[in-house]
Amino acid sequence: QVQLVESGGGLVQAGGSLRLSCAASGRTFETYPMGWFRQAPGKEREFVAVISWTGGTTLYGDSVKGRFTISRDNAKNTVYLQMNSLKPEDTAVYHCAVSRFLRPSTTINDYPYWGQGTQVTVSS
Repeated sequence: QVQLVESGGGLVQAGGSLRLSCAASGRTFETYPMGWFRQAPGKEREFVAVISWTGGTTLYGDSVKGRFTISRDNAKNTVYLQMNSLKPEDTAVYHCAVSRFLRPSTTINDYPYWGQGTQVTVSS
């Protein structure tokens, strides 16, 4: 059983930065891609970023390209999301997830393991 625990969320002004972390435990996950998704109030959960197990492949949602960076440290079983130039529309609960497939995916249904999420609030 996989346990994922996110941290690093908070309140930040527009234009600011935050770094989210997601610590995984319970099984070997370093061979699988890990992703970040977010869900704003009243909206569907959306893809933010994913990273392959080697870190050699990263994919980003259109709304965060050029502002967010995903990375991982397999020795620490941790994936990170560096968020820069934050906007009020980035306000959401951010969840990390582990994919069931070896290829990076932007599809929510490809991720069976999820963390509880961390709140990010960006004020204008």
